[in-house]
Amino acid sequence: MTEQMSDHKGDDGADLRVTVLGSGSWGTTFANIVADAADLARRSGEGPVAEVVLWGRRPSVVEAIDTTSENPDYLPGIGLNPRLRSTTDAAEALAGSRVVVLAVPSQSLRANLADWKRHIPEDAVVVSLMKGVELGTLMRMSQVVGEVLDFPEERIAVVSGPNLAREIAERQPATAVVACPHEPTARLLQSLFKSSYFRPYTSTDLVGVEIGGAMKNVIGLAVGVAEGMGFGDNTKASLITRGLAETTRLAVTLGADEHTLSGLAGMGDLVATCSSPLSRNRTFGEKLGAGKTLEQVVAETRQTAEGVKSSESILELGWTHGVDMPITESVVKMMHHDLSPAEALAAFMSRSTKPERYGV
Repeated sequence: MTEQMSDHKGDDGADLRVTVLGSGSWGTTFANIVADAADLARRSGEGPVAEVVLWGRRPSVVEAIDTTSENPDYLPGIGLNPRLRSTTDAAEALAGSRVVVLAVPSQSLRANLADWKRHIPEDAVVVSLMKGVELGTLMRMSQVVGEVLDFPEERIAVVSGPNLAREIAERQPATAVVACPHEPTARLLQSLFKSSYFRPYTSTDLVGVEIGGAMKNVIGLAVGVAEGMGFGDNTKASLITRGLAETTRLAVTLGADEHTLSGLAGMGDLVATCSSPLSRNRTFGEKLGAGKTLEQVVAETRQTAEGVKSSESILELGWTHGVDMPITESVVKMMHHDLSPAEALAAFMSRSTKPERYGV
């Protein structure tokens, strides 16, 4: 795989096929990034040139992308690269694919992979865009991919960072981290995904990048609740900072490099999620903090707020490894055990005091 990609072409001299599975806002945006990156590579003569195919479940969305170069349900008013093709046929989308990008809700990944497994080429590299921890198994998304597909770690990668889909779909400058334990694979994916407005960095710290991405959703929910309750920047800054410490504790315990959490996939993603009204998790928490019930917020939220479900598995993962996670615990109690936002805040503020040390 790596040797073939280094030649910028597939075995038959054709452009490399990249398949993105999932036509929501981030899946569509990422497919558009790769299509724009391919145009840049064609013009410059540098880097792999990709043919991008986007798979979607809903025929109306797929038809709109193919006929109007727009995803009106998730990214209305934003023009997509006209080279981007879309289909509802997973077998067609995956035929000959060299890179398979997964952009579905984290808790549905295992079931989706079971359906797609027979169509995913055995020599493909699989890239996860998902940010969560699986309920029940407590696996990170890369671990789920490896188990279901029986792929080695050098062919599993993750893209994460401060990546609010609509801003990037509008081609505003953004950065991300491409993480893979096999550094040559990370570098090749980096060249495949680099466009004029999207700059990927590389990392071999898969654990740190994934935990940073999963945890920021939980902390984003907490910050959203504080916003909805009318609290100001001091409260939100405290939650972000202590949330980063909580994230670092868990990640390092699982084997991550603590410096990863100070970078784009840690602090960068956390700041974007906790600061922007475009963040699904922050917006979800804000509605809860304003007094709506969980059922009301779920009913009016069209897109998945990953932290709502993953908070339970993340908390269990932390407890399994003896990691203290007070903010995550409060979020779980609010989301799943009828703890009111006011009670959650009171519980957090009444914790015993201690010296501040990094990651403590």
